[in-house]
Amino acid sequence: MTDTTDHRGRNPGGRNEPRDAAEAHGDAYPPTDAMLDAPVDPDFAKASADRLRAAWKTPTGWRYLSAVNNSEVGAWYSLTAFFFMLCAGVLALLIRVQLAVPENDFLPADTFNQFFTMHGSAMMFLFAVPMFEAISILLLPAFLGARDMPFPRLSAYGYWCFLIGGVFVLGSVLFGVGPSSGWFMYPPLATKSEGMGADIWLLGLSFIEVASIAAAVELIVGALKCRPPGMRINLMPLYAWYVLVVGGMILFAFPPLIAGDFLFELERSFDWPFFDPERGGDPMLWQHLFWIFGHPEVYIIFLPSIAIAAMVIPTAAQRPIFGYSWIVLSAVGTGFLSFGLWAHHMFTTGLPALSLGFFSAASEAVVIPTGVQIFAFLATLMVGRVTWSVPMLYIAGSLAIFTAGGLTGVMLALAPMDWQVHDTYFIVAHLHYTIFGGMVFPVMAGVYYFYPFFTKKQMSPRLGRWAFWLAFAGFNVTFMPMHFAGLMGMPRRVYTYPGDIGWDLPNLISTVGAFVVAAGFLVFAWDLIRPKGRQPYTARNPWGGGTLEWSHDVPDQAWGVRSIPYIESRYPLWDQPKIVERMDAGRYYLPDAEEGKRETLVTTVLDAVPVQCLRVGGPTWITHLAAAFTGGAFIFPTFHWYPPAIVCGVLAVACVIWWLWTGTARPPEKTHKEIGLGLTVPIYVSGPAAPGWWGMWITMLADATAFASLIFGFFYFWTASADFPPDGAAHAASGWVWAGAAALTVSWALTRYARRANRAAQVGIARASLATAAALTALGAGAMLWSAHSAGLDPTSHVYPATVWAILVWTAVHVSAGCIMQLYCLAGSLFGKLTPEYDADLWNVSLYWNFMAATVLVSAAVVDLLPGMI
Repeated sequence: MTDTTDHRGRNPGGRNEPRDAAEAHGDAYPPTDAMLDAPVDPDFAKASADRLRAAWKTPTGWRYLSAVNNSEVGAWYSLTAFFFMLCAGVLALLIRVQLAVPENDFLPADTFNQFFTMHGSAMMFLFAVPMFEAISILLLPAFLGARDMPFPRLSAYGYWCFLIGGVFVLGSVLFGVGPSSGWFMYPPLATKSEGMGADIWLLGLSFIEVASIAAAVELIVGALKCRPPGMRINLMPLYAWYVLVVGGMILFAFPPLIAGDFLFELERSFDWPFFDPERGGDPMLWQHLFWIFGHPEVYIIFLPSIAIAAMVIPTAAQRPIFGYSWIVLSAVGTGFLSFGLWAHHMFTTGLPALSLGFFSAASEAVVIPTGVQIFAFLATLMVGRVTWSVPMLYIAGSLAIFTAGGLTGVMLALAPMDWQVHDTYFIVAHLHYTIFGGMVFPVMAGVYYFYPFFTKKQMSPRLGRWAFWLAFAGFNVTFMPMHFAGLMGMPRRVYTYPGDIGWDLPNLISTVGAFVVAAGFLVFAWDLIRPKGRQPYTARNPWGGGTLEWSHDVPDQAWGVRSIPYIESRYPLWDQPKIVERMDAGRYYLPDAEEGKRETLVTTVLDAVPVQCLRVGGPTWITHLAAAFTGGAFIFPTFHWYPPAIVCGVLAVACVIWWLWTGTARPPEKTHKEIGLGLTVPIYVSGPAAPGWWGMWITMLADATAFASLIFGFFYFWTASADFPPDGAAHAASGWVWAGAAALTVSWALTRYARRANRAAQVGIARASLATAAALTALGAGAMLWSAHSAGLDPTSHVYPATVWAILVWTAVHVSAGCIMQLYCLAGSLFGKLTPEYDADLWNVSLYWNFMAATVLVSAAVVDLLPGMI
């Protein structure tokens, strides 16, 4: 069947993409039973399987570390996050030993402060979110029947960044230089603290946040664009829906913290007074930026664990999930409402009564969508024939503990109650009930449930039950008494206490319980890592699940699936007869790798109609170099070694350019490819049909959110301070501001024009436009910075000039990155990587510049027009 779509994956007629794709495939799509059961030559099937196996072969020996496919990176990611969690758990045990008895001197005060700071930071930044992303990288392609994620090298880069950053931050406590101001790093304590601990926290965790956003981009694009044919968006596994919701939350929650880190480190390193009240700053801005991240973070942790429950419960009940659409809407609603709760953590900071009422109501309202999800799970269990396996035992325990934590959360949502117990151990107990019940126990359930998928072996049911009851009982013994200690007034973050005020018994009980919890985790860890070489392979679908991950081969094959299926149901293994048999026989899509390339299918966002055969990157070392140099750019400034940091930043950019030049958007040797069942699709697409375009769009949403947080800071200072800007303050030179904005706006227009000229085969005009645009970008960035310098704005004198400088520096750095992109496209045109037929790079750079145009105009308006108005 001839495909009429052009190389960009669109029909030349310009109608709706999904409909056009289906029309182009004609009678070849969707496949019929006759097509799927047609005879296949056994010799050809064997040869195609051998070619597929060779293309997806995992490197061996020392080259194994160069692997980038999701199965290896996801496993490394998961084990590393689990190791960091164990390290944080050891810190928690040492904290509990110190607090076991009054007037204890087991730990010095500063060491205690480092330990509790690093315990919270590691659990939040090195375990909770990374574990979700790790498990999703490992599982999502299997849920979707895909060969891999769309950007496997991005996943590998994110993992190595995470490993380097995590070792750097967590290792600081071994040398006595760890952060000691709490995992929330409130100023002025953190800004005025001696030593490098605060810098390690700020720069090290900012580095890790980059990895988290990279993984979120990968997962969102994978769920949207790499679903198997036929898997419409309303047929996706619930886990994929939760990936979309949580990935979107990461895009909007992490950037405010990155913006706050940016301001914080400018104050720490260069004395720009964003949080110094003596020079117009306000420590409360940090609390707003931190908790705009911090409260959605709780649901970023909670929702993925609910996603695991959403996969385990239907299998345990042996029936489809009850209320699929309601669960999806509730997950979206939970994510949306979570962004309206940040001041829930700031009830005692003197907020106006109206604000207290609003945030209290929002905190109560978020219970509703959460409850809908839990009741849907209970309804599924009630109508099914439940098998009480070890995974189901952990899910039941998590529901019990999380419900208890939710009840105390409803109490804390009421401002008068919060005033009484704020910063006491009641809050510590509440937090751990929600985190353990909402995240840790479901993850343990997921490990037992998916272990046969990971390793083709099973963990011990006996050890699993021991681990559960030790952890469940020990957890309640540990944290239930903390409620009473908090109600008796015991404050958080104290390293000792007197023995005559009734806190000694609850603390002793909590310490005993902590060691019981530790015993449960030791049993779990031993069951996870114990040798299983003599244990036979598990059955292919040991739990009787209905989703695609249980179609995997036993023993495992690195190709993911032998052929990518056509999906008609939410539970295809239950509802589509012979689907596994047909997948194994290579009767679906991409059953071969004729050119020896790693390939997966790209489909439309809504209807999952095939639009591209995507070639993904294979094993490489460039991701290691890029991560190492990126780490140097973040880590060296903690020692105030700025020249090597700059060198590392330049080398990191060079590595990324080489990675993109050699591994992405290369013109293929042919325009289309037969992918099976008479279906032909393009190998190369650009624009909205391409995963790269979606990756750029999603990344820029995160970047725009960070920029909006900086602008929020400007407005916050304006509304919260009577002298912003102070009387007689110098302002950025208006002429230079708008000259720079004009140059950058013309650069944006020329970049867009270059894309159109290139598509029209006016290559010379496109190249001239790109060269001119790059020159104007350099001039415009310089003019924006000169506008502050020429006016004599001293960023150390007052928060107003510091804020103006921060906005202009942010803008200049981003448009400078846009200049590199323009030159990259120019080089691509000169050396044949970018042509009128193959122009994905120029589409993506044009999209980047659409965001930059808005950034430039907002920056100019804020630093020049707004001061005159206020």
